[in-house]
Amino acid sequence: MKYKRLVPSLLLTSVIMMLITSPSRSEEISSIGVPQSTPSTKTPANSTPQPRLVTKAQFVKPITQIRRLSEIERPTTSAETLLVQSSTQQTPPSSEVVQVTGVKANPTNKGVEVILQTSKGQQLQITNRSAGNNFIADIPNAQLRLPSGEAFTFRSDKPIAGVTQITVTNFDAKTIQVTVIGETSVPTVELFDSPNEGLIFSVANTAPSAQQQQPQTQQPQVERPESETQSSQPSASGDQPIELVVTGEQDGYRVPDASTATRTDTPLRDIPASIQVVPRQVLEDQRALRLQDAVQNVSGVTQGGNYGGTNSGSYIIRGFEQDGNFRNGFRDSDFFTLSDIANLERVEVLKGPASVLFGQAQPGGIINLVTKQPLSEPYYAADFTAGSYGFYRPTLDFSGPLNSEKTLLYRLNVAYQNSGSFRDFVDTERIFIAPSLTWKIGTNTTLNFDFEYLNNDTQFDRGIVAVGNRPAPIPISRFLGVPGANDGNSTVYRAGYRLEHRLSENWQLRNALSITINKVNNFVAEPDSLIDDRFFNRYYENSKFETDTYSLQTEVIGKFATGSIIHQPLLGIELNRSEGPLIFRDVILPPLDIFSPVNNSVVPTDPLEASFNVKTRADKLGIYLQDQITLVDNLKLLVGGRFDFTEQKNDDLLASTSTSQSDQAFSPRIGIVYQPVQPISLYASYSSSFLPVIGNSADNSVFEPQRGTQYEVGVKADLSNRLSATLAAYQITKTNVLTTDLDNPSFSIQVGEQRSRGVELDIAGEILTGWKIIATYAYTDAEITEDNQLPVGNLLNNVAKNTASLWTTYEIQRGNLQGLGFGLGLYYVGDRQGDLANSFVLPSYFRTDAALYYKRNNWKAAINIKNLLDEKYYETSQTRNVIYPGAPLTVLGTISVEF
Repeated sequence: MKYKRLVPSLLLTSVIMMLITSPSRSEEISSIGVPQSTPSTKTPANSTPQPRLVTKAQFVKPITQIRRLSEIERPTTSAETLLVQSSTQQTPPSSEVVQVTGVKANPTNKGVEVILQTSKGQQLQITNRSAGNNFIADIPNAQLRLPSGEAFTFRSDKPIAGVTQITVTNFDAKTIQVTVIGETSVPTVELFDSPNEGLIFSVANTAPSAQQQQPQTQQPQVERPESETQSSQPSASGDQPIELVVTGEQDGYRVPDASTATRTDTPLRDIPASIQVVPRQVLEDQRALRLQDAVQNVSGVTQGGNYGGTNSGSYIIRGFEQDGNFRNGFRDSDFFTLSDIANLERVEVLKGPASVLFGQAQPGGIINLVTKQPLSEPYYAADFTAGSYGFYRPTLDFSGPLNSEKTLLYRLNVAYQNSGSFRDFVDTERIFIAPSLTWKIGTNTTLNFDFEYLNNDTQFDRGIVAVGNRPAPIPISRFLGVPGANDGNSTVYRAGYRLEHRLSENWQLRNALSITINKVNNFVAEPDSLIDDRFFNRYYENSKFETDTYSLQTEVIGKFATGSIIHQPLLGIELNRSEGPLIFRDVILPPLDIFSPVNNSVVPTDPLEASFNVKTRADKLGIYLQDQITLVDNLKLLVGGRFDFTEQKNDDLLASTSTSQSDQAFSPRIGIVYQPVQPISLYASYSSSFLPVIGNSADNSVFEPQRGTQYEVGVKADLSNRLSATLAAYQITKTNVLTTDLDNPSFSIQVGEQRSRGVELDIAGEILTGWKIIATYAYTDAEITEDNQLPVGNLLNNVAKNTASLWTTYEIQRGNLQGLGFGLGLYYVGDRQGDLANSFVLPSYFRTDAALYYKRNNWKAAINIKNLLDEKYYETSQTRNVIYPGAPLTVLGTISVEF
């Protein structure tokens, strides 16, 4: 079926799904998680990481926009709440059953306030105990009742890291029971008055004054800090709630769940794939300035292209270079599209073929950038970084509510960067602005808007060249372009919305739109071909193009049970269009002596003659279905498949010709997870990918899409409550690779094959209190297995067989030096082939980074030293004429504040 015939009917289907989707009745089970496209809204680094309920709470009935306790209207009759903790039930002061008429939740930047409200004047008591991993609090002489008199139950799934579920329910005819289920241990529970400290239950009532009793401390800990005791006295209005705070594991390096692999917020231990997350805390501690700084913390990921030194480029995962990144679950244009680190909450890397949910992609994996989202509590942060080569960069991050009901939230991230470089004549200026808005339309509906603007001006830099089988023995600072003439400008606009509506307790509808407009205009003087081991031909080129990408996703997510088997299905439709012109104009320049460059070439000021002028348009349609099946508590199955239909049209404006091509593909995935004991997950999976290949062979037949298949096995282990590890082994085979047609050398034929196999280890978390670590190792054997021109056995370019990294920090927890921290980074990359012909080698390197910081109240000062030992190394290459050196010793100093 042609794509254009499918679009009207599928758009109609999408609208109908949004309007009338009504799932059949099923057994009641826990609520579904957050969508893939919904990022976590954690507190930025340098503060306690924020639990991930802020977004989830919108889908857990009856969580919605809630006023703060101080804003709740109360009768003039005042009371003081009585909380009593004991190991045995205490006699309530009244035999009358108190009616709790509402359970509300107010997400905050550190958790969520959960409020039990009454309209009676009776005294309440709390009795707590622990059972297994559960903290249980009983409130005697009370019942949950709606205003209509009906009973109800409140539940919140995975509200914060380390806490699996919170329920508030009627235990019997005279007792409300609050249960907090820990993931691996009993949660720590504190009792105090601050509304800003984590996940909060607040029992608010309007009873007459009563003697307040201070609880004892036990495990689980329930305590009232001495400094907070006086604030619990009745206010001027005679009304003061007492709050119960539940704190889960919130270490900054270990992320227990992610959404990229399944488009649902699923614990990593339940996913039959290797997925690694680099959280904001790591980016802050390392003072990351580019995406490459983030992905160096993930095994099996290295940099591919580095488009003109702009650090957009592409990344190689498990041996295969991807064609671009994803952003909040959407394809983010192509590898020419720049990103800034200021608006990133975390970076998620899914290893292996991902076409089942994301469509056309290389088989190595994808990188999904998850952006920051608005917070319901006021948050303000600013930092200023200055360092080597005239670098300086201020950033701002503001967030909070726009109205008293907290139904309208905003966030604004701003960054400005100005710097020179260790590369001669290269400097950069960047402006980045990213506002976002969240509108809580109702109890079950939320609408998010986001926008980004990025403008980047730089000297377009192609690095150095290869001589013989190594990079040329010239200073890594030497610029081989024409100073002042290598101008590069990129402007990126991003905008979109995300609508989420809860249809019922177990069914949810999502609809989202993403628009990316990328405008590039570069003037480049660079080496073209080698004359001898000293002189290179050069040309001057103007490349100008614009890529406009529009993506629309509609998904339905549910949960139901068939007997004892639990299903979590996901059904989605995705439409994507990418279009724009691509124009090249060039002229030949005099040869360049790379050992004694004289950059006095005169470049033309008049418009250059066009050598390439093509307008492209690609339309894509994907329909996908996935089911996460829990067979028993320790045995889980993941199955899914996607049909993709693509159509691409190219108009050659110079030759006045037009070509078009249509492709379709089915991409399956299946995986299983077995957990013999709670901390250990064993998994195995099969997955596939596809990528259209545009063109024709000598007999005018259309090329088939490239296909990738992967077999993977692995083990995931929670080494402690705060430290986890993933060990994976895999084999990926990529087929239908283009290679030279020996019978018609000017044409290609699809008989090529490439294979990658390897072992990867990732460890992340907290070893001891204050001692954090993120460490990786990868063995990657990626080679050509079939080809008509290149020798079989040649290694894939830019892929080292051995890579390893270690980043660790320690912060002193008490005493006069409390807040003083140290960081150490070690990064090893082995020898890499510079091209598929294996004609030159990028030598191995071992780089050392270090950090020293001090935190005091809401201030932080830090010094980050990159390449401490001044190692000479090369990050990546694109051809023999484009090799990018790594930066020498670089020092960055940062002052930051948040409140």
